[in-house]
Amino acid sequence: MAKDPLAEAGFYFDELNKLRVLEPEVSQKTSELKEECKEFVDKIGQFQKIVGGLIEMVDELAKEAETEKMKAIGARNLLKSVAKQREAQQQQLQALIAEKKMQLERYRIEYEALSKVESEQNEFIDQFILQK
Repeated sequence: MAKDPLAEAGFYFDELNKLRVLEPEVSQKTSELKEECKEFVDKIGQFQKIVGGLIEMVDELAKEAETEKMKAIGARNLLKSVAKQREAQQQQLQALIAEKKMQLERYRIEYEALSKVESEQNEFIDQFILQK
């Protein structure tokens, strides 16, 4: 079979009988590659959208976690402060109890002294009445 002189010169006819510079197989493979590239670019675009959504979701979760962390730190600090206040209040109450005990002891001693004075005066009065 004789070679086509146009094919030897690098010219080919396609299915529509148009003159082409590329071989039909190369042209077909180029078209297939173009379609595959388009599909690949579309898939990459979808992937980027999914990853973008995932990143937004992770960022939102990170912000929520940070907010909860700050709330927990605040609650812990408040709890420590309440505990310190209670401890200080307990110390104040213990000091007040000690002060009241000392006051009670003073009153007891004063009562005993006054009772002794009363009994001495009563005794003096009784002796005075008896002498008259």
